[in-house]
Amino acid sequence: MPSGRARHAAGRAIDQAPAADVTPGLRLDLERYVPALLTFVANKLSHSASTTYQSRFGVNVTEWRIMSLLAIEPGISAARICQVIGFDKGPVSRTIASMEKRNLVAIDEDPTDARRRLIRLTAQGESLHDEIIVVALERERRLTACLTPEQRDTLIDLLNRLHANLPAVTVSGTSRRERRD
Repeated sequence: MPSGRARHAAGRAIDQAPAADVTPGLRLDLERYVPALLTFVANKLSHSASTTYQSRFGVNVTEWRIMSLLAIEPGISAARICQVIGFDKGPVSRTIASMEKRNLVAIDEDPTDARRRLIRLTAQGESLHDEIIVVALERERRLTACLTPEQRDTLIDLLNRLHANLPAVTVSGTSRRERRD
């Protein structure tokens, strides 16, 4: 999650960027429009991952994302899960409830705040995670096999930069300049 300073810098960057050309008849070049490319890749990866994980392990891609996060950060809140994976609370809560019924996660009361619940993988969830991660890492290896190690590192750096810069475009979908005008 970007710091306040990073979010402020991102906001300044978009304010300093030249205004988009609004010529009538203007069309996107979907082979160069970054949001479309990211969406197309993410959608296709998610669909194939969901098909693979569902058929082999009985979990969908949302369940896998939650499991992988809980393996890294055990005992976190649903709000934290939403923050990291970028999903709304409703679908995450329903997914967690389903996972709890299948004994993949346990939900505990936070000892410091009785109103908050902390989610963790059960032994069964950890075991399933350990099976799926092998497949997930192999899928990543195959996806990035067309890149040199340096290109892969550059891709990761660029994706992290874009992720950190999301606040520049996520407030009502407009830039600060557009909101001031």
